[in-house]
Amino acid sequence: MGIIKKGMICAGALMAAGVVETAYFYGRTMKRQEVDMERTIKMAGTDWSQYSDILAERKAYMLAQPHEDVYQTSFDGLKLHAAYFPAVKENSEKKRVVICFHGYTSKGMSDFTGLTDYYFRHGYAMLHPDARAHAESEGEYIGFGCLDRKDAVNWIQWVIQKCGEDVEILLHGISMGGATVLMASGLELPPQVKGIVSDCAFTSPKEVFTHVLNTMYHLPAFPVIQGADIVNRKLAGYGMDECNAKREVEKAKVPILFIHGSKDTFVPARMCQEIYDCCASPKKMLIVEDAAHGESYFKNMQLYENALDEFIQSI
Repeated sequence: MGIIKKGMICAGALMAAGVVETAYFYGRTMKRQEVDMERTIKMAGTDWSQYSDILAERKAYMLAQPHEDVYQTSFDGLKLHAAYFPAVKENSEKKRVVICFHGYTSKGMSDFTGLTDYYFRHGYAMLHPDARAHAESEGEYIGFGCLDRKDAVNWIQWVIQKCGEDVEILLHGISMGGATVLMASGLELPPQVKGIVSDCAFTSPKEVFTHVLNTMYHLPAFPVIQGADIVNRKLAGYGMDECNAKREVEKAKVPILFIHGSKDTFVPARMCQEIYDCCASPKKMLIVEDAAHGESYFKNMQLYENALDEFIQSI
């Protein structure tokens, strides 16, 4: 067999393997039917069992408060769901609402179970949207912040219509939700949005997937990421690096508080530093020592709440 023929066979085999690998990765990562919360928790490496008592206590209190299901239609025709919690009256001095954006494979009221206590005590009403392709919101393909930022703007408008033009809005996101609020920072936001809190956000789908493939699967990003980018543009309507938090915060005008755990292996803390360095608006950063992915609040509640207090007072 000639060298050229052997080379063509090898190239064909590699191409076929790349197609299979891309299809496998894309299905498990981007499509609603195939993503799995337990798998995500395992990959993130955070031991949530140690916080089970406080989570159960705060979840019970949260769900005991008055709340309502609300719905709206996205820019591309999806029915999106959120839960709205009015402020606890005795703590409410002015109209303030925090919109809470959850992480990948989670849902509206899960990632903020602990933090709801802080916001109830500080007189905030809360809106907890389910991201597209999550929980009660429609959608087949996950937005990874790139599409969710447009949904975030619609939820901001919903809050203004609900509460009035004099409402003060805070955006708070964790993980994919953090990327969502940072990507939204580059848009023209209404003046009612006074600040953004981003906890353990990634820069872009492309960069976080590359990190996961390299460090957790010990695989090269090529050709998987390139293949997934082509597929996702066709099916979901956006590219893997089409919206990057580093580029979006260069246009930000709203003050931003960046929070990250120093021992986050899922979304490395260097991404937080990279985004922070690019941010054009007033900014603060808190790195919580020894905190894994999404664990910063529970690892050091006092430090986290003090940072929130100072940030909110400053805006």
